Amino acid sequence: MKSKPNKYLVIAAMCCVVAAIAHLGCIVFGADWYRFFGAGEQMAQMAEQGLWYPAMVTSAIVLILFIWAFYGLAGAGVIKRLPLTRLALILISAIFILRGISFAALMPMFPENSLTFWLISSGICLLIGGCFAVGTYQQWPNLTRKKV
Repeated sequence: MKSKPNKYLVIAAMCCVVAAIAHLGCIVFGADWYRFFGAGEQMAQMAEQGLWYPAMVTSAIVLILFIWAFYGLAGAGVIKRLPLTRLALILISAIFILRGISFAALMPMFPENSLTFWLISSGICLLIGGCFAVGTYQQWPNLTRKKV
C-alpha cells in the first residue's frame, strides 16, 4: 500500500516553485520587480540598462529553486526518487536554515537591502528550511529503504 505524500516536503516544494516564479517575474518584468523583491538598486539599474548580469544570476536562482522543488516532491513520494535524494534534502534544509539565521552576517555584504527585506526573506527561508527538515525527518525511513 502506498503511503500518503509527506505534507511538509510538498509545502516546501511548492514554496520553492512560488519563489522560482517570483524570480522569473524579475527577469520578465525588470527593474521594478527587482526593487520590489529587494534585490537592490544596483541590480535594478543593471536590469534597466539591459545588462545580462541580473538575468543570469536570477536564472541560476530559478534553476536551483526548481531543482530543489523536484527533490522535495521526490522525498515526499509524489514523484519517483531522484539520485541522492537523502543527501539533497539534508543539504537543501541546511542551506535554507543557514540563510535564514545568518542574515546579520550577510547584511554588510548587501548594504542596499533594507532591514525589512532581511527579516522577511530570512523568515521565509527559515519556514521553507523548517518544512524541508521536518519532512525529511519524517520521511527518513522511506528514504533509506532500497527500492528494488
